[in-house]
Amino acid sequence: MLYHLFEYLNKSLIDFPGSGLFRYLSFRAALATLFALLIAWIFGKYIIRFLQRKQIGEEIRDLGLEGQMAKKGTPTTGGIIILLSILAPVLLFGNLLNVYVQLMIVSTVWMGCIGFLDDYIKVFRKNKDGLHGRFKIIGQVGLGLIVASTMYFCDDVVICERVEKNAPDAQTEVVGGAEQKTIYVSESKTTETTIPFVKENEFDYRWLSPVSGEYSGLVGWIIYALAVVFIIVAVSNGANLTDGMDGLLPGVSIIIGVVLGIFAYLSGNIIYADYLNIMYIPRSGELVVFMAAFIGALIGFLWYNSYPAQVFMGDTGSLSIGAIIAVFAIVVRKELLIPVLCGIFFVESLSVVMQVAYFKYTKRKYGEGRRIFKMTPLHHHFQKKRGDIPALIQRPAQALPEAKIVMRFFIVAILLAVLTVVTLKVR
Repeated sequence: MLYHLFEYLNKSLIDFPGSGLFRYLSFRAALATLFALLIAWIFGKYIIRFLQRKQIGEEIRDLGLEGQMAKKGTPTTGGIIILLSILAPVLLFGNLLNVYVQLMIVSTVWMGCIGFLDDYIKVFRKNKDGLHGRFKIIGQVGLGLIVASTMYFCDDVVICERVEKNAPDAQTEVVGGAEQKTIYVSESKTTETTIPFVKENEFDYRWLSPVSGEYSGLVGWIIYALAVVFIIVAVSNGANLTDGMDGLLPGVSIIIGVVLGIFAYLSGNIIYADYLNIMYIPRSGELVVFMAAFIGALIGFLWYNSYPAQVFMGDTGSLSIGAIIAVFAIVVRKELLIPVLCGIFFVESLSVVMQVAYFKYTKRKYGEGRRIFKMTPLHHHFQKKRGDIPALIQRPAQALPEAKIVMRFFIVAILLAVLTVVTLKVR
């Protein structure tokens, strides 16, 4: 809102001191981070007190984990703090006419509502299972269809490719300061994305279409929509599974958010996109403001969620965080980097799938179910004492403190983030 206000003042030739700063993306991103952090920090304590007074806490079952029962009574649904801290700065400092910003706001609110409904059923209806899995999937699929439709049909969603000077569809982009540089680009609507570690690294989902001719476009969009739905479901559920230790999910997500913010800035700047030979996505630079607010909100929430946690984010926060990361990666066309960048989410989800599949297989074959890990998701395997549950993987020899496990996951997330950024040049 402030962005549009100062833009109006500038166009009205009203010389308002400092109004020109709002034209700079870096200035608005810095303000978004600062305001998000302060909102989470200042209002967070009041929200936590309210949740404590109303005794809004999730029941904790004794699973034999070290220090687990000490968390009993800790308030949940703290994801409200995260959502408030993201949306308020974006509404203040973001360009609300930008289709990408609109899409991120819709994604945040959409999955936030689904997550809140799940927490509401757990807390107030005393149903430990929460919202039925099929309804979560329906909500995630619905968001996927919204994202896929917007990316495919909206006229403002295009990519630009460098072309020869004399090409018939060439447009001139003059960039730079004193030293002017001319780049000839061609706008196109496409379902292309980036393949990591490949030199000619553009992949179009329409290439998977089994038909050609009149219906090739429709079939191509269906394939693209299925891919988008799968990514959103996988990442949001992966984030949900990762939210099992104090500070783990917000810390890992901050690292992921920094990398995605870098991608958005580079993809939205024609100079850097040309230099790195990556897709130039007009108007995507505005996403830096959203991601800055996302990072600031998580840092502020981590103030209260770090060990020992004063509040849990619940599904209100975890499902929203996963959806934001997934949709953001899709928008900047880096979704195929998710298995690397979000490697923590991927491994946590994979551990659950492996555990369930192996348990069912051994139960059919031997009459009793056996386990690969002491407990899943994976972070609980390191937290479980040896001998509590028979496991094929017997290390570590003793339970690790929760804070140490979280810190080691952070280190792995940083290594994966560096590897993801390196893919810009390693092809």
